[in-house]
Amino acid sequence: MTLDQLRIASRRSQLAMVQTNWVKQELGKRHPDLVISVEAMATQGDKILDVALAKIGDKGLFTKELEAQMLVGRAEIAVHSLKDLPTNLPEGLMLGCITEREDPADALAVNKKNADYQLDTLPAGSVVGTSSLRRLAQLRHKYPELIFKDVRGNVITRLEKLDSGEYDCLILAAAGLSRLGFENRIHQIIPSEISLHAVGQGALGIECVEGNPEVLNVIKSLEHKPTSLRCLAERSFLRELEGGCQVPIGVNSKIESEELILTGMVASLDGQRLIRDEKRGSINNPDSIGIDLANSLKKQGAGEILQEIFEAVRPEA
Repeated sequence: MTLDQLRIASRRSQLAMVQTNWVKQELGKRHPDLVISVEAMATQGDKILDVALAKIGDKGLFTKELEAQMLVGRAEIAVHSLKDLPTNLPEGLMLGCITEREDPADALAVNKKNADYQLDTLPAGSVVGTSSLRRLAQLRHKYPELIFKDVRGNVITRLEKLDSGEYDCLILAAAGLSRLGFENRIHQIIPSEISLHAVGQGALGIECVEGNPEVLNVIKSLEHKPTSLRCLAERSFLRELEGGCQVPIGVNSKIESEELILTGMVASLDGQRLIRDEKRGSINNPDSIGIDLANSLKKQGAGEILQEIFEAVRPEA
């Protein structure tokens, strides 16, 4: 059987559409006879903007509606920011492809009056905007003198709030700013020594229905093996900790020769406790490296920290 059409489910946000259209364009180059269309929709995470992400719950917050389209046969694939894709997928669906990663680091964006500052030199009491508990915990650990305030909305909305003076600075993903053409708003790339990034950050994940080799063969043409190995180790680490994308779990990964090196972090919400460790192993066993690192952090108290956080930010009914 030859695949003649491919329908892509996507979030409707500007960043999601930029990412999805990139996938559509790249697949079109490789499969010129394939008719490719995009089915865009809003997800729960896009609709609820007045509640902190952690209070909503994060099981498929930005993915559930897209997955439903595939399960009922209205789309063959869905394009996600990999950091938003839960590590346990619904029955019948699979992660078919991971694309080449852009810079996974967090970035500092500032308004004009703070143009002379970086994280290390921000005045005490400066208001830092972030909706990520991972960023919040790590930055509280390093900079307890700063004030942290939740910020929601798309990237453009957040930058508008920054420029209006509501915040002194924002912490955003460098990859998202770059994909939207806002490289000029990256004031500082935050070093991994200060803030480990989210699992899968900077990469795109293409989800598909299991048991459809024609679709899988098409999307595998966008697979980037080094990125895939690194992200599989990161996702294994997150899965073993039973954490979601809205908890203070951070990672960094790299490949040196035939070795994959994975660094991981779990922190308390107040930043007082932060556990960090590193594991390395063969690039042929990314899952086991992630599991080993998770178990190492558990032995150091990560499980207790995560349980406390779950109780503190238990999703509202």
